[in-house]
Amino acid sequence: MHDKTRQPAAIDQDSVSQPASAAAKPASRRTFLKGAALGSAAAVAAPWIGSVQAQQGIRIRMQSSWQPGTTGYKTFENWANRVQELTSGEVSIEPFPAGAVAGAFEVADAVRNGVLEGQNWFTVYWPGKMPAGVFMTAYPMGLSMPHQWDMMFGAYGGFGIAKDLYRKQGQEFLGHVHHDLNLIHSKVPLRSLDDFNGLKIRMPGGIVAETFASIGARTTLLPGSEVYPALEKGTIDASDYTGAAVNYELGFWQVTDYIIMGPPSTPCLHQAVDLMDIGINRRVFERMSPETQDLMHELVAAYSREHYAAIQAANAEAWPKYEEKGVEIIHLTEDDADRFRKAAIPLWFKWANKDADAARLFKAHLKTMQDPAVALVTEEDLQGHTLNA
Repeated sequence: MHDKTRQPAAIDQDSVSQPASAAAKPASRRTFLKGAALGSAAAVAAPWIGSVQAQQGIRIRMQSSWQPGTTGYKTFENWANRVQELTSGEVSIEPFPAGAVAGAFEVADAVRNGVLEGQNWFTVYWPGKMPAGVFMTAYPMGLSMPHQWDMMFGAYGGFGIAKDLYRKQGQEFLGHVHHDLNLIHSKVPLRSLDDFNGLKIRMPGGIVAETFASIGARTTLLPGSEVYPALEKGTIDASDYTGAAVNYELGFWQVTDYIIMGPPSTPCLHQAVDLMDIGINRRVFERMSPETQDLMHELVAAYSREHYAAIQAANAEAWPKYEEKGVEIIHLTEDDADRFRKAAIPLWFKWANKDADAARLFKAHLKTMQDPAVALVTEEDLQGHTLNA
């Protein structure tokens, strides 16, 4: 069994970098966008470099949900520190890690109120103030592959709906950011859904928490920074959080013995595509030149590819480390997945019927799930469930 006495790896609290110098050479948008990894960009002047906005500069203080020192935060910080050059000096992003300026669940309010200008957070944190937020990222037994979410946002209109929703919150939605599936780390073995009955487990709230509550779990809402101490003290038995690499970096292997996953067909039952997003204060967005407004969307799309690739590369290195530490990976069964699906579907409609915006976005999900190339639901699955709007 692994050593329980060690503390999580030291995290550099001073790792927040300042924006690059305004004197940085302008970068070619086309060259930059050729590489999903955001490699070096050619120094070719952009057509709006002489604008007043470029001379004055627009500073965006942007807080991430990633804790400092993690692969996620390092990738975010690296991208943020390149934006000034890539926008020819018009925009600079000052990155902050989780909790540095606003609490994990207050980031959107901070952006709307001008305490921050931007956010890079887990969209699952929306539900308390915007029910449609549960459909901005993965929910139990919904769209289960990254490309399916790209289809929903693109082919089935989700991007435009997200734009509308964010503007109601005083923000401009710049795009979704692919991350990973989520894992459940547990102090006790959970070998079937029955074992969740009475389990004290951290969940991110909303439809995810309600689905686990429906199978008997006792859920609690905690920010990521509080998961390790809660597991260590035994105030919770298990916790959902991010993927293999980041959770290893946060030391979860020191306080839990098991990782719980779905069956091979569905490795994650509850948040298979845990999306983040990047949004900025609407007034700040309107100060940008039209060319830079377009470019910011493209930079976020490219960042999503870089972020996903970095997380997956780190995961490949992390999985063997869990085995070395004696952590057992438990896969639930196909029967468990079927039971969880039956528990989840009524809650899809419950949340979609909370308001017209939630229903509108969920319709885009349903169309995607019924696309023949996705085929996640059938008419039989949906019998007895209706949308009010």
